[in-house]
Amino acid sequence: MTNKILIIEDEPDIRSTVEYNLIKDGFNVVGVGSLSDARAAISMSSFSMILLDLMLPDGSGLDLCREMKSNPDLSNIPIIILTAKDDEVDKVVGFELGADDYVTKPFSVRELILRIKAVLKRGDAPKADLVEVKRQFGDLTIDVDSHEVFVNNNQVTLTALEFRLLRQLIERRGRVQSRDQLLSDVWGYSSDITTRTVDTHIKRLREKLGPMGKYVQTIRGVGYKFSRTPE
Repeated sequence: MTNKILIIEDEPDIRSTVEYNLIKDGFNVVGVGSLSDARAAISMSSFSMILLDLMLPDGSGLDLCREMKSNPDLSNIPIIILTAKDDEVDKVVGFELGADDYVTKPFSVRELILRIKAVLKRGDAPKADLVEVKRQFGDLTIDVDSHEVFVNNNQVTLTALEFRLLRQLIERRGRVQSRDQLLSDVWGYSSDITTRTVDTHIKRLREKLGPMGKYVQTIRGVGYKFSRTPE
């Protein structure tokens, strides 16, 4: 079945360029230029992914992202934010609301398509690889089966990407992982894509883990690792 993608972008030139290239790559595409048209399209059809601009004539794309991620019927649809904004605060807000990726204009259409395919591939990955239900690291508990994380018995709310990133670091604790390796294993990106997505997620993950965040260590010039043992 062909993946159907909704492009929400108010700049006609950008929208038509992305539409053309996605159709050429075999995707089924619907393009709209406003939040009202996007909501109408979502109510009438099912989509495999949303490409969402933030600055729209009738509001912020973040509002739609918030609505979708709080709706059980729509929350599983992956969202890639597509915007001219390059402020880290906007990225963090987007990720916090559950967006799967963030692409800043101007962008390479080839890179955008690679990111789309990577996100869709993650969604198709088998879920039957859960061997160990709970993992403990000092005051940190990861319940793999329920996708829940606790620090000092207090639940920490993580996005799906943040959970995958933490699980990857924990499972390879004590070993340094480069950004390219994390991009490949957690995001599903090939190493020819350059992005600060890893750094943004690591920073936010540390903040959410509170006192346990110190165990996510930066290895300058190499990447990141999770401490081998708690103090």
